[in-house]
Amino acid sequence: MVFGLKLPTIMNITGIMEEMDQYMHYVGGPAGAIALTGVAAASAFYLVSRPSSEKPLVDLMCQSRQLPGAELIRVSKFYKDSKEGKFVSYLYEDTRTLYDCFRRGSKESNDGPCLGWREKPTTPYQWLHYNEALLRAKNFGSGLVALGLIPGANTFLGIYSQNCPEWIIAEHGAYSYSMAIVPLYDTLGPDSCAYIIKQTEINVVVCEDDAKCNMLLDKAPMCLRKLIVIKETRPATNQRARNRGVEIIRFSDVEYMGAQKDNDEQPPRGEDLCTVCYTSGTTGNPKGVMLTHENVVASLCAVILQMGEHRPKSSDVLMSFLPLAHMLERCCENAMLMVGGSIGYFKGDIRNLSEDMKALKPTMVPAVPRLLNRIYDKVHAEIANSFVKKLLFNMALKAKESEIKRGVIRNNSFWDKVVFRKVQEGMGGQVRLMLVGSAPLAGNVLTFIRCAMGCLVMEGYGQTECTAPISLTVQGDHVPEHVGPPVACCCIKLVDVPEMEYYAHAGQGEVCVKGKNVFKGYYKDPEHTALTIDEQGWHHTGDVGMWLPNGTLKIIDRKKHIFKLSQGEYIIPEKIENIYSRSQYVNQVFVHGESLKSCIIAVVVPDVDVIKCWASENNIQGTFSVLCAHPEVKKLIMDDMLSWGKQASLKSFEQVKDIYLHPDPFSVQNGLLTPTFKSKRPEIRSYFKPQIEDMYAKLT
Repeated sequence: MVFGLKLPTIMNITGIMEEMDQYMHYVGGPAGAIALTGVAAASAFYLVSRPSSEKPLVDLMCQSRQLPGAELIRVSKFYKDSKEGKFVSYLYEDTRTLYDCFRRGSKESNDGPCLGWREKPTTPYQWLHYNEALLRAKNFGSGLVALGLIPGANTFLGIYSQNCPEWIIAEHGAYSYSMAIVPLYDTLGPDSCAYIIKQTEINVVVCEDDAKCNMLLDKAPMCLRKLIVIKETRPATNQRARNRGVEIIRFSDVEYMGAQKDNDEQPPRGEDLCTVCYTSGTTGNPKGVMLTHENVVASLCAVILQMGEHRPKSSDVLMSFLPLAHMLERCCENAMLMVGGSIGYFKGDIRNLSEDMKALKPTMVPAVPRLLNRIYDKVHAEIANSFVKKLLFNMALKAKESEIKRGVIRNNSFWDKVVFRKVQEGMGGQVRLMLVGSAPLAGNVLTFIRCAMGCLVMEGYGQTECTAPISLTVQGDHVPEHVGPPVACCCIKLVDVPEMEYYAHAGQGEVCVKGKNVFKGYYKDPEHTALTIDEQGWHHTGDVGMWLPNGTLKIIDRKKHIFKLSQGEYIIPEKIENIYSRSQYVNQVFVHGESLKSCIIAVVVPDVDVIKCWASENNIQGTFSVLCAHPEVKKLIMDDMLSWGKQASLKSFEQVKDIYLHPDPFSVQNGLLTPTFKSKRPEIRSYFKPQIEDMYAKLT
């Protein structure tokens, strides 16, 4: 017993809080008693589980090194030769390509489990071990050669599938014969997929299922000759393919054919192309980012170097659910393959991700802010209606945050067992490392995740053009809302953006990157390549950053998406959106302005839980759609947005003059977000054209 609470119940946050609610009802004063309960129990538990702090790998007050010279270039402190302007390319002499990485991992793992999956929600994970995975990859690559593909970096293999073991087998099968991979993904749509296949002249695409086959067949270019299917297709689909001159072949048949032919492998070199990864882009056709084996190996080695003792090991298990079509997940999985770790794949339904994690029990999880925001919102919704739950939660958060500030990372404290166990078990209960990227993460959410998960959470900043990471936070740095120092495979400088009043001498400017991770250019697109990579080899990211006093980078703005109002004032909508997003009532916001108008307006997707709670407290009835049309709800949200704008010192012309409330979130599915969850501004503007015109009509 712990102050009247049964120990079996203590592992369940909902159960313990309900019992404490009842207990406080009988003893009277909830605040004092619960505080006494928490302090006494925490003190007792502390004595038997004394935490030890970890020493940071670099001085947290000076996390990067500035090179001599007028350009104010900053480099990593995790690589001793960086002070001489050199970058890490690899960690092991015999591991310089992704082909090498897989073979090293096989030795490190001693033929341990490699690729895992489960057939049904009720079944455990089953595993393909390293030697078998390597053999299947070799056989598949040999089968590609048997189908007529010519070994070499100029031969491209398309992959159009959700994450699964066959994705990796196909990828490394291609690498066994120096071929390059071109990933396709659902949200590109039929037109963009057809554009990519035609531009890269792909003859063969590995396709997951019947639906994806039909999507490709809808607008199949003449160059597409074969679809290799992972799952069975319908006879009607097979006939449709034949009618279009496309042959459908089973994945297993290609492996069998390759095993029979047993073509000699032709491994790639570091400078060989390993992928053309197309960025979705917010406008125009997607652009194909050309990345070499050296680019990817340097990138993942730099991140591993920066992790120190937390680096992945052969005993680690990674949960794969972020799209393999994007470089963040590709780098994470190939890093696991290099160290001999295990990769388990979710079943494909993000709504059941927690069940997959409980079955897999991963130790490493690459994540995106969208997922972590959901966890944060769910926990806060759970405690919203109970004073005691809020009190206990806030005590737990404060205690864990205090430990994090002292360099303590653990998940076995009293607060972990009482308050945060449910969150941890929702991700399998064994996560020790989480990598977060692809979009900015709010400081309060990052701090919550670090406290609740009791593991190292590293936030990175990067781009496809830089093979994912550019900078990464350091173990021991508990301060949120920055993206750490440069990783060891590149250097960073800031360049003046005078039209936005950002200057490098003041520690602000466009983030420019040079190093082993910077791409070779856009495929068959020298014009955009020249606009992005300058004559000195610096990649201009389009993001605006600032150096913090401790040598870490903070992303503060975006160079693009600037427009003028009729009075000549420049508006940077993303800056204003980031400020308005701090409002508890705002889930998503799109700020719009026009050169013929004197003010800006916004489309706002309110936070459904917060708005419903407020409406209930204020006796306002109706569905969420009805609430979005309610004038009092609109006034509440707009007043709070303007208040946040005032706090952030927005000028009067930077504050919105009207808003439209929309009940449905912007999403990848409805075409208003890119696959990396950035706003597709032209599409949003077009989608809400009637509402935008109506708002401006009322303001004139």
